[in-house]
Amino acid sequence: MRIPRIYHPDLISVDQQISLTSEASNHLINVLRVQAGQALVLFNGDNNEYPAELVVANKRKCEVIIDAKLSLTVESPLKIHLGQGVSRGDRMDLVIQKAVELGVDEITPVVTERCGVKLNAERWQKKVLQWQKLIASSCEQCGRNQLPKIHPAIPLADWISQSTKKLRITLHPRAIRGVKGLSLPNAGVRLLIGPEGGFSDSEIYATEQAGFQTFHMGPRILRTETAAIAAIASLQSIHGDL
Repeated sequence: MRIPRIYHPDLISVDQQISLTSEASNHLINVLRVQAGQALVLFNGDNNEYPAELVVANKRKCEVIIDAKLSLTVESPLKIHLGQGVSRGDRMDLVIQKAVELGVDEITPVVTERCGVKLNAERWQKKVLQWQKLIASSCEQCGRNQLPKIHPAIPLADWISQSTKKLRITLHPRAIRGVKGLSLPNAGVRLLIGPEGGFSDSEIYATEQAGFQTFHMGPRILRTETAAIAAIASLQSIHGDL
């Protein structure tokens, strides 16, 4: 069996015996059915991973002994900050999961005119916490030892007005240029993707006034989740590590 990778949110030290979180313990015992003696790999987002051994395994808790600290990074040299128009259903979860796998280092949920999700401040906070757990789970799966940062959801006008040295890109099906051959600065890219209803004309105008350049992903109109995944993969293929 593949050695399980477990996210642990606290400080990890060699030779330390630590108790895993209830979620991690439940996953190991009830899903993976592991027993004491199982080899594990822990990470906490500090760009290291920690080989460990499971020494206590029961329904109440799991404890591990940390064997070593390994400096191991699989981060892309291309820094991508994804501004994703918030979409309904599981589309947003899918985009976040795949963006993590493809090496994005920052994600901001962006509220647009055609956003179909209407939440109060408390529910937005809970949603971001859910996305943080999804990011950790995706890192467990794909081998990243550094967790991408997810920012609180903000209006489109606020996100596009933020200062940055990154190249600003908006994906739009009516753009006259494609991403092939795009030249990127060392600072990376801020990639803006619309929700399932797309951007309004006034929003596209606002992004252009804020310094965003519009690009397309070919002659077909892509769903929001497809557009994000395709754009990130294309940028990583041209300038990153794919």
